[in-house]
Amino acid sequence: MISVREAKALICERCKPLIPRLIPLVEAGGFTLAEAHYAPIDQPPFDQSAMDGYAFAFSAWDGFSPLAVVGEVQAGTFYTGHPGPQEALRIFTGAALPSGMDTVVIQEKVSLSGDKINITDTQIKRGSNVRLRASQTRARDIALEAGCKLTPAAVAFLAGFGYDRVSVYPSPCIAIINTGKELTPPGQKLSPGTIFESNSYSLRAALQEWGVKPCAVEMVDDQETVIIEAIRRHLDKDIIILTGGVSVGDYDFVTSALESCGVTKVFHKVRQKPGKPLYFGYFQDTLVFGLPGNPASVLTCFYEYITEALSILTQRKCSQRMSLPLAADYIKKPGLTWFMKGQIQGDEVRILDDQESYKLNSFAQADCIIELDEEKEFFKKSDLVTIRKI
Repeated sequence: MISVREAKALICERCKPLIPRLIPLVEAGGFTLAEAHYAPIDQPPFDQSAMDGYAFAFSAWDGFSPLAVVGEVQAGTFYTGHPGPQEALRIFTGAALPSGMDTVVIQEKVSLSGDKINITDTQIKRGSNVRLRASQTRARDIALEAGCKLTPAAVAFLAGFGYDRVSVYPSPCIAIINTGKELTPPGQKLSPGTIFESNSYSLRAALQEWGVKPCAVEMVDDQETVIIEAIRRHLDKDIIILTGGVSVGDYDFVTSALESCGVTKVFHKVRQKPGKPLYFGYFQDTLVFGLPGNPASVLTCFYEYITEALSILTQRKCSQRMSLPLAADYIKKPGLTWFMKGQIQGDEVRILDDQESYKLNSFAQADCIIELDEEKEFFKKSDLVTIRKI
């Protein structure tokens, strides 16, 4: 068996970013930019009004005389006339300032008298209420660096430059294969000795948080030939995730099936609880994870290992890790790293009850996984422990 740290390092060694792909900007939210994107135009592309009001040339105004209103400029239009020094134009937010005008007085700071305005704003100065051309970004400047996450604001930012397609690291194509004769799909009737299958549901929900939809999900019997056939169907995927059948029981055929399919084993078994039988291997560029079948083991291994791979493939950040003090004393056996379901409470973290790997009731309430060091046995209240938010 290898340590948790060794297992994660070996996984990371086999991972590399996926080949970038050009996708529509409208579908790019959550992805990571694969290359820098430059501003093709100034932003704003012209001097524009920041408010509804009246535009005029500040330097030509004597500071007290009324201005004649000779027209208006709506956003999306352009005024082609040439107003005189004592003239103003009604203007609306976002509209381009006409040539020669440099200031906008807001509509609440004027008094109207026929077709003339008296400016009552005693604080107004040249350039008031005007967004200057290129005041946000100049043409040919970098708009967003490579590696930037396309948040809603980042998507809107690029749309404002006219981009409709962007180069991103795509989502991986992932196949989920659940093994077990005892598994029954939810919605069907249980027969004696069977249970409802839940691992594909947890994995699909966990992947959904990454913006990833599995390319295939299968449930297969505990028969080696059937498992081999299922694996071979998906050796062209980026990742294969198998659940169940990776231990050493009489009906645990996953590791031998993977060997028959030409998958190279990197490691099998990690000094951890839960999820000790964890398997990792590869076939050409396909990463293969064999997870124990117990539901809590599946989720723990996903958060602790598969997210590390996803982070490299997609260049997205995996779930946040941090240190918090324990809320109470805890004792464990040395020799294994323990991953515990926990809850953050204020500035502390509490280890939940029902930590057995077949139980999901505590996981359903957990908001983090607590990592307890392999060799340490006694943990005191207020000892700092590493947690992973989930």
